[in-house]
Amino acid sequence: MSENGNDAERKLCIICSKGTIDMAYPGLVLANAALMEGIDVTMFFTFWGMDIINKKKMNNLKATPLGNPSMGMPNIVGILPGVTAMASAMMKKEIEKLDFPPVDEFLETIHDAGGKLYACRMAMDMMKLKKEDLFSEVDDVIGAMEFMELSEGAQVLFI
Repeated sequence: MSENGNDAERKLCIICSKGTIDMAYPGLVLANAALMEGIDVTMFFTFWGMDIINKKKMNNLKATPLGNPSMGMPNIVGILPGVTAMASAMMKKEIEKLDFPPVDEFLETIHDAGGKLYACRMAMDMMKLKKEDLFSEVDDVIGAMEFMELSEGAQVLFI
């Protein structure tokens, strides 16, 4: 029985819908933390979140200051050439300082710890991706109805 008196297994489903580096790491960190706590984890990658599991893009995710008031610069600066590259490099440097692994290694760690990784069938079709385009540890390509079944009784986070 758990601390709160509930003996049901805890489940967490994380829907990753954005493919920028600043949106990839929150899901990866939460999945890893949950697994360390013994929580069953399922990650579902959809729309631009597919970039997180796309072999060609996963380790080259960007952070754009455009439209992001937290970056602390006027939007007009975000349209200048090189600003996205600079912001991305700065964010990757900070992530490295915190000793977090690159996206592919983080996904492998999550998978090896028992986390399940699923790609969205509709997003795959829209983006004309094939299973071989994806990170090798992706468990399967599933549709929305299959995700509904997997997420039954789980805490669901949409990132």
